[in-house]
Amino acid sequence: MTQNQNEVIVEIRGISLKFGGLQALTDVGLEIRTGEILTVIGPNGAGKTCILNCINGFYHPYKGEILYKGRDLTRLNPHKIAALGIARTFQNIELFSGLSALDNLMAARHIHMKHGALLGSLFFGPTRREEIAHRQEIEEIIDLLEMESIRKKVVGSLPYGQRKRVDLARALSMNPSVLLLDEPMAGMNVEEKEDMARFILDIYELKKIPILLVEHDMDVVMDISHRVAVLDFGLKIVEGLPQEIKNDERVIRAYLGEE
Repeated sequence: MTQNQNEVIVEIRGISLKFGGLQALTDVGLEIRTGEILTVIGPNGAGKTCILNCINGFYHPYKGEILYKGRDLTRLNPHKIAALGIARTFQNIELFSGLSALDNLMAARHIHMKHGALLGSLFFGPTRREEIAHRQEIEEIIDLLEMESIRKKVVGSLPYGQRKRVDLARALSMNPSVLLLDEPMAGMNVEEKEDMARFILDIYELKKIPILLVEHDMDVVMDISHRVAVLDFGLKIVEGLPQEIKNDERVIRAYLGEE
Protein backbone atom coordinates (compact mmCIF):
# COMPACT_ATOMS: atom_id res chain seq x y z
CA MET A 1 0.00 0.00 0.00
CA THR A 2 1.45 3.35 -1.02
CA GLN A 3 1.58 6.34 1.26
CA ASN A 4 -1.10 8.20 -0.72
CA GLN A 5 -3.62 5.43 -0.10
CA ASN A 6 -3.94 6.55 3.53
CA GLU A 7 -4.25 10.25 2.74
CA VAL A 8 -7.28 11.95 4.28
CA ILE A 9 -9.35 13.56 1.53
CA VAL A 10 -12.41 14.58 3.61
CA GLU A 11 -12.10 15.32 7.31
CA ILE A 12 -15.18 15.84 9.47
CA ARG A 13 -14.24 17.53 12.70
CA GLY A 14 -16.75 17.35 15.53
CA ILE A 15 -19.87 18.42 13.66
CA SER A 16 -23.17 18.90 15.48
CA LEU A 17 -26.54 19.41 13.82
CA LYS A 18 -30.01 20.01 15.18
CA PHE A 19 -33.50 20.80 13.92
CA GLY A 20 -35.28 22.86 16.55
CA GLY A 21 -35.15 20.76 19.70
CA LEU A 22 -34.05 17.60 17.86
CA GLN A 23 -30.33 16.87 18.09
CA ALA A 24 -29.49 15.00 14.85
CA LEU A 25 -25.69 14.82 15.21
CA THR A 26 -23.48 15.41 18.23
CA ASP A 27 -19.74 16.03 17.90
CA VAL A 28 -19.29 13.51 15.05
CA GLY A 29 -15.85 13.08 13.52
CA LEU A 30 -14.93 10.98 10.48
CA GLU A 31 -12.13 10.71 7.94
CA ILE A 32 -12.62 9.62 4.33
CA ARG A 33 -9.27 8.40 3.06
CA THR A 34 -8.04 7.72 -0.44
CA GLY A 35 -7.90 4.04 -1.27
CA GLU A 36 -10.86 2.91 0.83
CA ILE A 37 -14.58 2.37 1.15
CA LEU A 38 -15.80 3.77 4.47
CA THR A 39 -19.28 2.65 5.50
CA VAL A 40 -21.54 4.36 8.04
CA ILE A 41 -24.16 2.15 9.65
CA GLY A 42 -26.72 2.54 12.41
CA PRO A 43 -30.42 2.18 13.19
CA ASN A 44 -33.04 4.28 11.41
CA GLY A 45 -32.83 7.88 12.56
CA ALA A 46 -29.23 7.55 13.73
CA GLY A 47 -28.08 10.49 11.58
CA LYS A 48 -26.38 8.67 8.70
CA THR A 49 -27.97 10.65 5.86
CA CYS A 50 -27.46 13.85 7.87
CA ILE A 51 -23.70 13.34 7.57
CA LEU A 52 -23.94 13.09 3.79
CA ASN A 53 -26.19 16.15 3.69
CA CYS A 54 -23.64 18.11 5.72
CA ILE A 55 -20.76 17.07 3.47
CA ASN A 56 -22.48 18.17 0.27
CA GLY A 57 -23.94 21.36 1.74
CA PHE A 58 -27.65 20.51 2.05
CA TYR A 59 -27.31 21.08 5.79
CA HIS A 60 -24.90 23.35 7.62
CA PRO A 61 -23.84 22.13 11.09
CA TYR A 62 -23.95 24.69 13.88
CA LYS A 63 -20.69 23.35 15.28
CA GLY A 64 -17.56 21.76 13.84
CA GLU A 65 -16.12 21.85 10.33
CA ILE A 66 -15.78 19.73 7.19
CA LEU A 67 -12.55 19.91 5.21
CA TYR A 68 -12.03 18.65 1.66
CA LYS A 69 -8.35 18.49 0.72
CA GLY A 70 -7.82 21.05 3.46
CA ARG A 71 -10.53 23.43 2.21
CA ASP A 72 -13.41 24.28 4.53
CA LEU A 73 -16.76 23.19 3.05
CA THR A 74 -18.89 23.90 6.09
CA ARG A 75 -20.67 26.98 4.70
CA LEU A 76 -20.45 26.33 0.96
CA ASN A 77 -23.56 25.79 -1.17
CA PRO A 78 -24.21 22.36 -2.74
CA HIS A 79 -23.43 23.40 -6.33
CA LYS A 80 -20.02 24.72 -5.31
CA ILE A 81 -19.23 21.52 -3.43
CA ALA A 82 -20.30 19.44 -6.43
CA ALA A 83 -18.02 21.52 -8.67
CA LEU A 84 -15.10 20.70 -6.35
CA GLY A 85 -15.56 16.98 -7.04
CA ILE A 86 -17.96 15.57 -4.44
CA ALA A 87 -20.87 13.61 -5.96
CA ARG A 88 -23.64 11.61 -4.33
CA THR A 89 -26.62 9.36 -4.78
CA PHE A 90 -29.85 9.72 -2.83
CA GLN A 91 -31.83 7.39 -0.59
CA ASN A 92 -34.99 8.60 -2.33
CA ILE A 93 -34.06 8.63 -6.00
CA GLU A 94 -33.78 12.20 -7.33
CA LEU A 95 -33.67 11.79 -11.10
CA PHE A 96 -35.30 13.62 -14.01
CA SER A 97 -38.05 11.03 -14.44
CA GLY A 98 -39.25 12.42 -17.78
CA LEU A 99 -35.82 12.17 -19.41
CA SER A 100 -33.96 9.14 -20.70
CA ALA A 101 -31.18 7.50 -18.73
CA LEU A 102 -28.67 8.94 -21.21
CA ASP A 103 -30.04 12.48 -20.80
CA ASN A 104 -29.88 12.18 -17.01
CA LEU A 105 -26.20 11.30 -17.28
CA MET A 106 -25.51 14.15 -19.70
CA ALA A 107 -27.24 16.57 -17.34
CA ALA A 108 -24.67 15.66 -14.68
CA ARG A 109 -21.88 16.78 -17.03
CA HIS A 110 -23.01 20.41 -17.04
CA ILE A 111 -20.46 21.39 -14.37
CA HIS A 112 -17.69 20.44 -16.80
CA MET A 113 -19.15 22.21 -19.86
CA LYS A 114 -17.36 25.40 -20.89
CA HIS A 115 -19.74 26.73 -23.55
CA GLY A 116 -23.01 28.45 -22.68
CA ALA A 117 -26.57 27.82 -23.82
CA LEU A 118 -26.32 30.11 -26.88
CA LEU A 119 -23.32 28.32 -28.38
CA GLY A 120 -24.83 25.00 -27.32
CA SER A 121 -27.95 25.71 -29.35
CA LEU A 122 -25.81 26.18 -32.48
CA PHE A 123 -24.05 22.82 -31.97
CA PHE A 124 -21.13 23.80 -34.17
CA GLY A 125 -17.35 23.74 -33.94
CA PRO A 126 -16.00 23.78 -30.35
CA THR A 127 -19.45 23.15 -28.86
CA ARG A 128 -19.96 20.06 -30.98
CA ARG A 129 -16.51 18.72 -30.14
CA GLU A 130 -17.14 19.33 -26.43
CA GLU A 131 -20.43 17.42 -26.46
CA ILE A 132 -18.84 14.51 -28.32
CA ALA A 133 -16.12 14.34 -25.64
CA HIS A 134 -18.74 14.33 -22.89
CA ARG A 135 -20.72 11.63 -24.69
CA GLN A 136 -17.62 9.44 -24.80
CA GLU A 137 -17.25 9.78 -21.03
CA ILE A 138 -20.91 8.85 -20.58
CA GLU A 139 -20.65 5.81 -22.86
CA GLU A 140 -17.81 4.43 -20.73
CA ILE A 141 -20.02 4.70 -17.63
CA ILE A 142 -22.94 3.04 -19.43
CA ASP A 143 -20.65 0.14 -20.31
CA LEU A 144 -19.22 -0.07 -16.78
CA LEU A 145 -22.67 -0.25 -15.17
CA GLU A 146 -24.16 -2.47 -17.91
CA MET A 147 -26.86 0.04 -18.88
CA GLU A 148 -26.84 -0.40 -22.66
CA SER A 149 -30.35 -1.85 -22.73
CA ILE A 150 -31.86 1.09 -20.83
CA ARG A 151 -29.77 4.00 -22.11
CA LYS A 152 -32.60 5.50 -24.20
CA LYS A 153 -35.52 4.53 -21.95
CA VAL A 154 -37.40 7.16 -19.96
CA VAL A 155 -36.27 6.89 -16.34
CA GLY A 156 -39.79 7.10 -14.94
CA SER A 157 -40.70 3.89 -16.79
CA LEU A 158 -37.79 1.86 -15.39
CA PRO A 159 -38.03 -0.65 -12.53
CA TYR A 160 -36.78 0.57 -9.17
CA GLY A 161 -33.48 -1.33 -9.27
CA GLN A 162 -32.57 0.10 -12.67
CA ARG A 163 -33.39 3.62 -11.54
CA LYS A 164 -30.98 3.11 -8.65
CA ARG A 165 -28.34 2.16 -11.21
CA VAL A 166 -29.04 5.34 -13.21
CA ASP A 167 -28.68 7.33 -9.97
CA LEU A 168 -25.23 5.82 -9.41
CA ALA A 169 -24.27 6.44 -13.03
CA ARG A 170 -25.34 10.07 -12.81
CA ALA A 171 -23.13 10.65 -9.77
CA LEU A 172 -20.25 8.96 -11.56
CA SER A 173 -20.83 11.16 -14.62
CA MET A 174 -19.60 14.15 -12.61
CA ASN A 175 -16.07 12.68 -12.58
CA PRO A 176 -15.98 12.89 -8.78
CA SER A 177 -12.93 12.58 -6.57
CA VAL A 178 -15.20 11.49 -3.69
CA LEU A 179 -18.42 9.49 -4.00
CA LEU A 180 -21.18 9.57 -1.36
CA LEU A 181 -23.66 6.70 -1.66
CA ASP A 182 -26.84 6.89 0.42
CA GLU A 183 -28.34 3.39 0.75
CA PRO A 184 -27.78 2.43 -2.92
CA MET A 185 -29.22 -1.06 -2.29
CA ALA A 186 -32.34 -0.13 -0.34
CA GLY A 187 -35.46 -1.86 -1.67
CA MET A 188 -33.56 -4.22 -3.97
CA ASN A 189 -33.85 -7.96 -4.28
CA VAL A 190 -30.86 -10.25 -3.72
CA GLU A 191 -29.74 -10.31 -7.35
CA GLU A 192 -29.96 -6.53 -7.68
CA LYS A 193 -27.95 -6.08 -4.47
CA GLU A 194 -25.24 -8.39 -5.76
CA ASP A 195 -25.03 -6.40 -8.99
CA MET A 196 -24.87 -3.08 -7.15
CA ALA A 197 -22.15 -4.32 -4.78
CA ARG A 198 -20.16 -5.48 -7.80
CA PHE A 199 -20.56 -2.10 -9.49
CA ILE A 200 -19.42 -0.25 -6.37
CA LEU A 201 -16.32 -2.43 -6.14
CA ASP A 202 -15.64 -1.92 -9.87
CA ILE A 203 -15.86 1.86 -9.44
CA TYR A 204 -13.52 1.74 -6.47
CA GLU A 205 -10.98 -0.55 -8.14
CA LEU A 206 -11.04 0.85 -11.68
CA LYS A 207 -11.51 4.55 -11.01
CA LYS A 208 -9.74 4.73 -7.62
CA ILE A 209 -12.50 6.89 -6.11
CA PRO A 210 -12.79 6.89 -2.31
CA ILE A 211 -16.36 6.07 -1.27
CA LEU A 212 -18.47 6.94 1.77
CA LEU A 213 -21.31 4.43 1.87
CA VAL A 214 -24.44 4.46 4.01
CA GLU A 215 -25.97 1.00 4.05
CA HIS A 216 -28.20 -1.29 6.17
CA ASP A 217 -27.37 -4.66 4.64
CA MET A 218 -24.71 -6.02 7.01
CA ASP A 219 -23.63 -8.79 4.65
CA VAL A 220 -22.80 -6.18 2.00
CA VAL A 221 -21.11 -3.95 4.58
CA MET A 222 -18.88 -6.77 5.79
CA ASP A 223 -17.99 -7.80 2.23
CA ILE A 224 -16.98 -4.48 0.64
CA SER A 225 -15.97 -2.08 3.44
CA HIS A 226 -12.45 -1.27 4.55
CA ARG A 227 -13.61 0.59 7.66
CA VAL A 228 -17.00 0.94 9.35
CA ALA A 229 -18.32 3.70 11.60
CA VAL A 230 -21.46 3.19 13.69
CA LEU A 231 -23.93 5.92 14.67
CA ASP A 232 -26.65 5.74 17.29
CA PHE A 233 -28.92 8.69 18.13
CA GLY A 234 -26.53 11.08 16.37
CA LEU A 235 -23.44 9.87 18.22
CA LYS A 236 -20.56 7.91 16.75
CA ILE A 237 -20.26 4.98 19.14
CA VAL A 238 -17.48 3.00 17.47
CA GLU A 239 -15.28 2.87 14.36
CA GLY A 240 -12.99 0.12 13.09
CA LEU A 241 -12.45 -2.82 10.77
CA PRO A 242 -15.58 -4.70 9.63
CA GLN A 243 -14.88 -7.82 11.70
CA GLU A 244 -14.23 -5.73 14.82
CA ILE A 245 -17.50 -3.86 14.31
CA LYS A 246 -19.49 -7.04 13.73
CA ASN A 247 -18.55 -8.43 17.15
CA ASP A 248 -18.65 -5.19 19.13
CA GLU A 249 -21.17 -5.30 21.98
CA ARG A 250 -22.04 -1.61 21.54
CA VAL A 251 -23.03 -2.26 17.93
CA ILE A 252 -25.08 -5.31 18.87
CA ARG A 253 -26.94 -3.28 21.52
CA ALA A 254 -27.58 -0.42 19.08
CA TYR A 255 -29.14 -2.75 16.50
CA LEU A 256 -30.80 -5.37 18.69
CA GLY A 257 -31.34 -3.61 22.00
CA GLU A 258 -30.54 -4.92 25.49
CA GLU A 259 -32.44 -7.56 27.37
